[in-house]
Amino acid sequence: MPALNADILYLLFNSANMNRWNDHMRPVDLTELDKQAHKAAIAWVLGRFEESHGNGIVWRDVIEHTLFSFIQRSVLTDLKPQVFHRIAAERRGPVNAFVVSEFDRLVPKSDPAFRQRLIDYLDSEKDSREDKVIRAAHYLATRWEFNLIYDSNRSLYGIEATRGEIDEQIYQHMDLVGVSEIMASEDTFNFIDLIGQLRFQQRWARTPRIPKTTVLGHSLMVADMMYLHDLDEGANDERVYNDFYTGLFHDLPEVLTKDVISPIKENVSGLAAILEGYERDLVESKIMPLLREDWRDGFRHMVYDPFSDIDVLGFGARNGVDLKACDLMAAYMEAFISRRYGITSNTLQEGERTIRDKLVERGSGINARELMEDLDRMRI
Repeated sequence: MPALNADILYLLFNSANMNRWNDHMRPVDLTELDKQAHKAAIAWVLGRFEESHGNGIVWRDVIEHTLFSFIQRSVLTDLKPQVFHRIAAERRGPVNAFVVSEFDRLVPKSDPAFRQRLIDYLDSEKDSREDKVIRAAHYLATRWEFNLIYDSNRSLYGIEATRGEIDEQIYQHMDLVGVSEIMASEDTFNFIDLIGQLRFQQRWARTPRIPKTTVLGHSLMVADMMYLHDLDEGANDERVYNDFYTGLFHDLPEVLTKDVISPIKENVSGLAAILEGYERDLVESKIMPLLREDWRDGFRHMVYDPFSDIDVLGFGARNGVDLKACDLMAAYMEAFISRRYGITSNTLQEGERTIRDKLVERGSGINARELMEDLDRMRI
């Protein structure tokens, strides 16, 4: 059975319906999909700091364990964090058995090797350096959310206790170089904050749609989809790293330019080239100075021309063509699932048809036709 299948994609996408902090006043919607995307990006920052200080990082483990923790959270729905962590610690065996049973129910035809690694992850102590990076990224993403809602909730009983609990969890990870840097370095914090701002930018902003996914949540769907595809392809560690993080960061320039819809890019002569040049100028002037100098060439390798197949000495190969197919599939799901929920418009229907045609033409690498047919058969 392939690791990339329609059932697991819907399980991940459905987390866009899980609202975080829904017992607090929120200035914007905060969803589990976006939280997991922010967490994955912060984990990259923390992992790169570890590497820069001579500590080895197994990036495949960071990527896959982040996905496993995402699946666990999606299956256990929107429990309050204190409840989630307590039951996960005190009733680990029964909780893990429930997670696996729900995963089997929701993804009945999963790749057996992937499923077994999920079980092994759930049963592990999660004490590797990679798991510490993921856990720290989780709390840093939570802290970013908390700071966003804090002013609106100052009068709520227990709000200061919540702040204290989050800060305590972060302080417990101060032995990670990146945590100290994020807490002390304005540039590093600003990079994480910039990524978080993609949680404010809605996809398909001109048409009613449910759920209202964001640019950052979309980017994680692309990245996870590409990782599952790379598992099916037997990709090596270098390509897995390049494909996943290119998917995760491919829309980062939009935080500086906002989104320009595809029909305008494709039909206004010369506009795509102008936008690409402008985005590069902004990335170089606004984003690159926030990163360590020794990270910048690798980051350029990920954010520039993300949908081309390349193999660069020192950075390795990237499957940009299939990454584009994953980007289209994520966009297709955004339109298709909203329509199946009963919220649609002429714009959304036309977008769905156009993307479906593109996937039939360009998506053979990820078996896009089969994925769409399986989505058609699902009870959503």
